[in-house]
Amino acid sequence: MLAVVGRGEAVRRGWLHRIAVTVCRDSRRQVLVHRRSEQVSRFPGHYELMAGGAVAAGESYEEAAVRGMAEELGIDTTVRSVVKFLNRDGLSPHWLGIHEAVVLVAPKPRGDEVAWHGWLPESEMTA
Repeated sequence: MLAVVGRGEAVRRGWLHRIAVTVCRDSRRQVLVHRRSEQVSRFPGHYELMAGGAVAAGESYEEAAVRGMAEELGIDTTVRSVVKFLNRDGLSPHWLGIHEAVVLVAPKPRGDEVAWHGWLPESEMTA
């Protein structure tokens, strides 16, 4: 069955859907890390290295990635596709498009989406 539904319904039903996310780096190759707001429906208060979400019907992965960055982080930039793969783990199966972007402006995240953000070197993220 093929249907156009929201991400929430696709997750509830365990239907395959598409997700686009972006890893942001600054000019020093630091990674933008953010803590999700307590108001978001999925994983409130968790830390993330990627921004993004569901790909809309008729939208490319790249278009969704750019939209997600603008909506969540207030960043208007281009993205570069890194990899796409079928992820059968997580909340439900989904095609995951991972992108990267070099961000040269200060993020202006939406408070209802992001509670905190900062730039961290990769060495501080490995344990």
